[in-house]
Amino acid sequence: MSTIVHEHDWPDRVVIGTVGRPGARTFYLQARTGRRLTSVALEKQWAASLAEKIDEILDGLMTEDDNRFSVPPRALPELLDDDPVEQPVEEDFRLGQMRLSFDRSTAQVVVEAYPLVEVESEEEAERLEREGTLVPEEELILRMPVGTARAFAERARRVVLAGRPECPLCGRPMDPDGHVCPPLQ
Repeated sequence: MSTIVHEHDWPDRVVIGTVGRPGARTFYLQARTGRRLTSVALEKQWAASLAEKIDEILDGLMTEDDNRFSVPPRALPELLDDDPVEQPVEEDFRLGQMRLSFDRSTAQVVVEAYPLVEVESEEEAERLEREGTLVPEEELILRMPVGTARAFAERARRVVLAGRPECPLCGRPMDPDGHVCPPLQ
């Protein structure tokens, strides 16, 4: 079986967005190139981590002595995308593993995303890995120029922070329907 590759090189749009209300949101990494749209479901922590790691790569490039990539220190306003994810969201896969790199030959941040692989047991996973048959059914390869990557990271941070407010007493998320602090230990 061959892997279905969703490739977006210089995408027209790439965002982290959500569907649902705070406390019950599903996060998506969504990329569109022309009429091709890819939606990958991911955990909130993946979205936060991706934004952080993209900024680390870009900040690292800015400090290089021979930096030739014109990395903006902040997201340029004209590149920020505040629109919701494109509807209807048709999930291509749920994120299980990700790799992030920088391609110096094209000055692009490269995100490789692979689906969550469910196995019956740890022994089965080890066997599949030994046999080399743990090949993902799908993968996303996303290549973004540095300005787009900076704006993508900024939006991802804002989306993550737009969840439920924290309780000032216990620090746990407060639901719109009410909140009861856990008993103090």
